[in-house]
Amino acid sequence: MNLAYLTKAYLITLAVFLLLDIPWIGAVARSLYQEQIGFLLRERFNLLAALLFYAVFIVGLMFFVINPAVLRNSWQFALFAGAFFGFICYATYDMTNLATIKDWPVLITVIDIVWGSVLCGTTSLISYYLIVRFL
Repeated sequence: MNLAYLTKAYLITLAVFLLLDIPWIGAVARSLYQEQIGFLLRERFNLLAALLFYAVFIVGLMFFVINPAVLRNSWQFALFAGAFFGFICYATYDMTNLATIKDWPVLITVIDIVWGSVLCGTTSLISYYLIVRFL
């Protein structure tokens, strides 16, 4: 895997992730978060922090899931390792919040972990197919 290939695969994965996550944030998460943890939310969204999250998270998804799936030629690995990666990452964030932030809602924890699993499994599967097909 050369740099050009990795860059294209990264951009594919980033695009898929954003195409799935942004509608979720707009349609479900925004109002749910406002209702459940509005007392913690910033008045102004920190775009730089969000962009850095996406940039780094996609590197992890590529390194731990998508590249190994491509090397194994396994859509099953992409799907299930992607879902597991999402589960671990989102659970780390939400369980830490549940343990350390007063009044952190269990509902948010459960929904985030489920969403992270679905998001990363789906992103990994779609990205795998696009990468194998077009790169």
